[in-house]
Amino acid sequence: MVEVQKFQNAGATIPADLRAAALPAKSTRVIGSGPMQRSSRVLGGKSIRISGSVSKDFSGKQGSEEGITIDHLHKLNQKNVSAWNMKRLMNIVRHGTLSTLDERIMDAKHGQDESATQIQSEYEAKAAAKKIFTNVAKPGSKYIYLADLMRFMREDEALKTLTLFEGAQENKRISRSALKNWVVNAFRERRALSLTLNDTKTAVNKLHHMVNMVVSIVVLVIWLLILGIATTHLLVFISSQLLLVVFIFGNTCKMIFEAIIFLFVMHPFDVGDRCEVDGVQMVVEEMNILTTVFLRYDNQKIAYPNSVLSTKPISNFYRSPDMGDAIDFNIHVSTSVEKVAKVKERIKAFIESKKEHWYPNPMIIIKDVEDMNKLKMAVWLQHRMNHQDMGERWIRRELVVQEMIKVFRELDIDYRMIPLDVTVRDMPALSSNRYPSTWTTCS
Repeated sequence: MVEVQKFQNAGATIPADLRAAALPAKSTRVIGSGPMQRSSRVLGGKSIRISGSVSKDFSGKQGSEEGITIDHLHKLNQKNVSAWNMKRLMNIVRHGTLSTLDERIMDAKHGQDESATQIQSEYEAKAAAKKIFTNVAKPGSKYIYLADLMRFMREDEALKTLTLFEGAQENKRISRSALKNWVVNAFRERRALSLTLNDTKTAVNKLHHMVNMVVSIVVLVIWLLILGIATTHLLVFISSQLLLVVFIFGNTCKMIFEAIIFLFVMHPFDVGDRCEVDGVQMVVEEMNILTTVFLRYDNQKIAYPNSVLSTKPISNFYRSPDMGDAIDFNIHVSTSVEKVAKVKERIKAFIESKKEHWYPNPMIIIKDVEDMNKLKMAVWLQHRMNHQDMGERWIRRELVVQEMIKVFRELDIDYRMIPLDVTVRDMPALSSNRYPSTWTTCS
């Protein structure tokens, strides 16, 4: 079986019946990198697990935390996931980091520092994507094909992998840019999820301390009543002081209660989500019990009290489904119907040719006639993504605009201002015999 695996890794084509008999039927690869779990790889039917030491956060627990196999992860859903599995996943996300399989194996062999092989920035994610492409694709090839993936995984896993990359499912190949974008997006989402879990844990700890204080006061009062220490006069005195405290801190208690309801019950966003508040698009940077910190497009941090956010409408781009877009433009009213039809046909054909970017059948309509000299038209199309990545949205929109400009030039379609009648009266006589340099005169 080891020899069959070596032949397959070298690029040899293994018959399906021989592959099924020689190679393992199930994947026992384990997720959970960094301090939680390094890697697990099946070679020749034997499961080789390379485990790292547990981080200091888990040193008080028994041994090391087991990872979760890929097959087990695919079987999990929101209905059957247990508290134990959820805790393991949260620990992997919060305390683990992204790294490639070959880096973790080399790390285990040579005893290198973990920080040297972990992906900790977008630059390192791009470098890792370049290294993965070089190792998986054939020498000199510009794409990764299904046969290249089948050297490292089963056919069903390779087909599932193709569905993850932009444009790979239709073309049956993975481009270098698609792989780079996927790795960078995976790093961003994992980092955002890790920050969300850390902020939530911090908020829960603060809430736990507040509840402990309230419970301690209640237990103290009950203890005084049981022991008979608290008399009627003492209780009246304490009640009068409580009324004074409520009068002073009543508004603060109300804000805290509204913030807790907003953060734990409504929960309209997570760290890393792109939201729109008061017409301004911002990215959630940090979540606390009383405030939420946003990052504006110019990297200016804006802090909103959660009690104020609970009264405002909040648009969340990350939680939205695939979103649409609109491009408005004007052409002259004298443009022929044939040219308008060609414009619609060319733009529609271009959009449908980019299946990885947009859904088919975009709407191209004439919306209105303005000032009796221009036709107002619009292109309504739907992206295959939401607008969480606003830069990618504008890049795709630019492709459509460039194609529209190209179509307008080829069909000689332009926009002209409405003609104006000019009446000249009492024009003075010409007192100069000079002509512009561009005029040709008769001698």
